[in-house]
Amino acid sequence: MTRATSSARISCAIVVLDRGWRRSLPGVERIVRRAARAAIAGARRTRRCSLTVALADDARVRELNARDRRKDKPTNVLSYPSGEKGFLGDIVLARQTVWHEAREQEKTAADHLTHLVVHGTLHLLGYDHETSEADAVRMEALERRILAKLGIADPYA
Repeated sequence: MTRATSSARISCAIVVLDRGWRRSLPGVERIVRRAARAAIAGARRTRRCSLTVALADDARVRELNARDRRKDKPTNVLSYPSGEKGFLGDIVLARQTVWHEAREQEKTAADHLTHLVVHGTLHLLGYDHETSEADAVRMEALERRILAKLGIADPYA
């Protein structure tokens, strides 16, 4: 099922590929939209733009991760920048991995999901943490500021 929402500057389509997201976290679509919008605002993106967020399971994300990154294991979030004007790209999240990490890090699933959507959206906007230490510091600092505005504790503390 796909749902889209628009504001003056952002359209966020959400594709629920794993029903467990809705069972485990009522209001998941609202959480995702809020996080994506906060990331775009925090990065000071002013043009109209859109993105798609797919809420998947570990099996689907593992397939994508193996195909696209040559890592045959699930990961929490994958980002696929589009290169098209106005369309930022796609983000895919793995429910079981997100839940496991949240428990392990003693965070709520909603807060961890919010962080991962912010993180993925920043990747779509061109931020990177793998190229250099300076880029990682810059991206993490921006994530912290965005999450603080949402009332979420520093995920790197």
